[in-house]
Amino acid sequence: MSRTLLVSPDRPGAYPSIGAAVLDAPDDAVVSIAPGVYRETIDLADRSVTLTGDDDVVIDATTAHAPVLRTSGGRLTLRNVTIRAGDAPAIQLDGGTLRAERCVLSAGFGPVVQVTGPAEVAVSHCQVSGGEHGLVLEDCTARVEHTTVTGVSADGVIVRLGATVVLHDCQLTDCGRRGVYAYQYGRPTIDTCEVSGTSEAGILIAYDSTAVLRHTVVRDVAGPAVAYGRRCRGEVVSCRWENTAEPALELAEPELVAVTGAEQSRVTTDEPAGADVESLLAELDAMVGLASVKDEVRSLIDEIQVNEWRRRAGLPTGSLSHHLVFAGAPGTGKTTVARIYGKLLAALGVLPKGQFNEVARRDLVGQYLGHTAEKTTMVFEGATGGVLFVDEAYTLSRAGAENDSFGQEAIDTLVKLMEDHRDEAAVIVAGYSDEMLRFMDANPGLASRFSKTVDFENYSPDELTLIVQRMVAAQEYDLDDGAEPLLHRHFAVASQAANFGNARDARRLFDRVRKAQSQRLRRLGGMPAVSELRTLRLDDVTAAVS
Repeated sequence: MSRTLLVSPDRPGAYPSIGAAVLDAPDDAVVSIAPGVYRETIDLADRSVTLTGDDDVVIDATTAHAPVLRTSGGRLTLRNVTIRAGDAPAIQLDGGTLRAERCVLSAGFGPVVQVTGPAEVAVSHCQVSGGEHGLVLEDCTARVEHTTVTGVSADGVIVRLGATVVLHDCQLTDCGRRGVYAYQYGRPTIDTCEVSGTSEAGILIAYDSTAVLRHTVVRDVAGPAVAYGRRCRGEVVSCRWENTAEPALELAEPELVAVTGAEQSRVTTDEPAGADVESLLAELDAMVGLASVKDEVRSLIDEIQVNEWRRRAGLPTGSLSHHLVFAGAPGTGKTTVARIYGKLLAALGVLPKGQFNEVARRDLVGQYLGHTAEKTTMVFEGATGGVLFVDEAYTLSRAGAENDSFGQEAIDTLVKLMEDHRDEAAVIVAGYSDEMLRFMDANPGLASRFSKTVDFENYSPDELTLIVQRMVAAQEYDLDDGAEPLLHRHFAVASQAANFGNARDARRLFDRVRKAQSQRLRRLGGMPAVSELRTLRLDDVTAAVS
């Protein structure tokens, strides 16, 4: 019969912390945790223990830089526990057995759950959110069922290094890259699941992996619903997709994948395939300000177009690099222009997809030696056919090569990939002007990879006022006629600050104006007239700028 240990900071005779109970627990003990918030991290090695919560048990380590629960070997069972991690996994398993039931798991950065094998994993009725990846399952056998993964910045579930994983009745939503990504001989079976809201493929099977998909729905994703790479095998049985890129089912070697009862659908997203160049240039022109930027982009497009005409006429053409440096302060439209640029390249036939992939330092830099090159390569390959936008790229080098070898490794890897695959993706690096000049010195070949630096100037007070007025109109508000001079005076002063955020600060100001209106109307009591709900008065603006 297993022994039960009680954890409760307020109960006499109980253990004051989970860690203290675990230290005393014999094998196969049950640690019963009273409701409360426990701010601790717990290491278990070759232990067999069950942690079970009554109700509202939270293990909060959001300020720590270590995994909340780290175990190797042994058996760990979790029931009815909420785990909140900071910049490390909520659960890290290095071999052994993990069972998690009815748990809520989240992280700020990195994977929420990270498993390296050999290991056995069972996850059921859990909620996984935040972090860079939801579940990273490596060299293990796992069954994940009745579980949701949502709001991660990259991939929902990663299956790699020979892991055999069953996903049953799971929902993977709003992932920054893919819902499921299998590579390096991963073997996922995805049964009766739903994948939606990804910025790339819903499910990507790559690098000699084998995947079986049954009765699964993929909808509202920016890339294809399902993509199998070269040397990848599997089955697709009675699956369905809606509102995805075309083809919805992308097979590099169709003879290796058996498809039965899968429903094909046409692309219904607003991605650029076949988009009209002039309409995209009109979208660029409609942006506030940025006159020199618009001229630079138009000159690039003109050169590409003329090059194509010369090719069709049988005349020699020069080699064009589509890699760019966007230099300027935050909030000056760099990301928006990069998106349009990608769509223009696709419309001109330069890039096959034109999809937009925005990454930052944390998406490229790994956690151990050799991990960065692998991670950067994966990111680059995911951007193939479109734009790879590296925001605040200077953070890869600002610490200096002496004490930031991981950042330097990312730069060196990126330089080689840009040269080896120069026509397969457009890389745009962005950041402050002075910082980007120093960034270009981080690798001898870096500057030569970029065809041009496009400078984004700060918005003027007039332009910032116009940006706010457009936000007002877009949200169906009416702005008091007397507000324009007040906005202009505010931006004339605010824009002199060293850390001024341009359009970002304009957005924050608009939000403050709406908040001031909400507070004013709430004080009146009762349901206001529609005209009052629409009107942003001068008093609201005055309150917001004060």
